[in-house]
Amino acid sequence: MKPFLKWAGGKGQLLKEIEQYYPFGNGITKYAEPFVGGGAVLFDILNHYELEAVYMSDINAELINAYRMISNRIDEVVELLSTMQNEYVPMEERNRKIYYLAKRSQFNDLKISCDEKINIEKAALMIFLNKTCFNGLYRVNRKGQFNVPIGAYKNPLICDETNLRVISEKLKKVIMVCGDYRKSADFIDQNTFVYIDPPYRPLTNTANFTAYTENAFNDKEQIKLAQFVGEMDQKKARIVVSNSEPKNSDLEDDFFENIYSFCNIKRVEATRMINSNSKARGKIKELLISNF
Repeated sequence: MKPFLKWAGGKGQLLKEIEQYYPFGNGITKYAEPFVGGGAVLFDILNHYELEAVYMSDINAELINAYRMISNRIDEVVELLSTMQNEYVPMEERNRKIYYLAKRSQFNDLKISCDEKINIEKAALMIFLNKTCFNGLYRVNRKGQFNVPIGAYKNPLICDETNLRVISEKLKKVIMVCGDYRKSADFIDQNTFVYIDPPYRPLTNTANFTAYTENAFNDKEQIKLAQFVGEMDQKKARIVVSNSEPKNSDLEDDFFENIYSFCNIKRVEATRMINSNSKARGKIKELLISNF
């Protein structure tokens, strides 16, 4: 089982580093991931462990809807994705662009609806757009409208049915919540491993070109998150937080050392894959912050 979406900041490449923190056994029988995103760590843990309870959440309503529809209505999702794949892949470039823009507009129109039948269509459209848009990026404007242009994939796998059906079975045991990370507080206790992967702090003033929701996650929000981690630390939960390394651009920037002074900070090497400038993609340092 692997993530069904390509997601900016996805942790597939850092799994080997994050796996070293897994504390399962020794009384740790639960897992919480309150910024699930593409779910690379969630799926890795579901692949390897049978836990007492698993909790995931995200503030992105369309993302959580996609997880829920895959879990609850997999046959309909697969049928819609198969149709879109069969229609889109044989097209020439010009017709692909027309088709893509129509689906993007349709997705934005459906975002305001909560109807169950429409939610299935909305989930399939989100997956289609993710597989065909530029760099698999999820970005919205201030009105909350998805606005990523078409990508240049020659033969995208829009419907990975085998993987989606495995995910569907695994997710049936997972608590799925759409909302703020603070909602996870009631689930988290001394038996819980928590992995927190918030929107990263931008390395420069111009780097924050990606917006996953209409709401900004600025330094004030990073500080509030660190305070939340401190509260969960008091519950004796095991916690790992990932974020950017400010010292990539400013050696004097001790922002995370200051707000996570009660934690251990490890610097790991990562490859930045999603960037509007191809020359800016490459090896950088990221942080893994833990309370143990």
